[in-house]
Amino acid sequence: MDANQLPMAGDSGIADQRRKAERFRALHVRGTPVILFNIWDPGSAKAVAAGGALALATGSWSVAHANGFADGEETPLALVIDNLRRIARTVDLPVTIDLESGYGETSDRVGETIRQAIEAGAVGCNLEDSFSADGSLRETADHAARLRRARQIADAAGIGFFINARTDVFFQRPPEQHDEQMLVAAIERSPAYADAGADGLFAPGLSDLALIGRLAEASPLPLNIMVDARTPPFRALAEQGVARVSHGPGPYLLAMKALEEAARKVGEG
Repeated sequence: MDANQLPMAGDSGIADQRRKAERFRALHVRGTPVILFNIWDPGSAKAVAAGGALALATGSWSVAHANGFADGEETPLALVIDNLRRIARTVDLPVTIDLESGYGETSDRVGETIRQAIEAGAVGCNLEDSFSADGSLRETADHAARLRRARQIADAAGIGFFINARTDVFFQRPPEQHDEQMLVAAIERSPAYADAGADGLFAPGLSDLALIGRLAEASPLPLNIMVDARTPPFRALAEQGVARVSHGPGPYLLAMKALEEAARKVGEG
């Protein structure tokens, strides 16, 4: 078998995954963002699907903490992929997976991670441009090479896999220090990631509405913003041309808080 050829589970499985991938890609419309309420296991996937979700997205932080690990590729890849497989079998919705930095120091290892994710049922992924060990940024060319290999492996599957290139530029300093220089850095990375085969640009940590609008306008890729305490309302994000809004660890924290409060009430009698 050719190194780039991806074995799949049969024609019907390929066709179903391709349909889901097409549905997921079509949801990325500038000015009409798809809302992703991030999940962490099959149970949370079923709950969010029952709530009317159009697609599902895992969050690495939530998956890690639900399984007793820290974020930053501390969760074993085998567990991450098995969790994805069980989610994809549980719900009839497109599923995209947060693969952090791709679980590999080399582009080929990142490609192998993508191969496993596709085989497990994913129709998209996040790949971040920082080092999992300390959060520092990779050189643009380095991450572009990793994205390029991911694109090669994804294209071999023939399903229209959606690669969301995450830039951690705005995680390098706190929100109150985000400025023109950081915006320019993110804008400069975007075309390089697009040329390497990315389908979307994910800029977590960015919450300044004016900077969001300028990044959405300048980027050749549809922009994904992550919800935090400072994030503007969805309508404002849509008006600035955002195409995707993720909730990151928020849903997990919300669920655990509700569980804690329920347990406390039981304990209090």
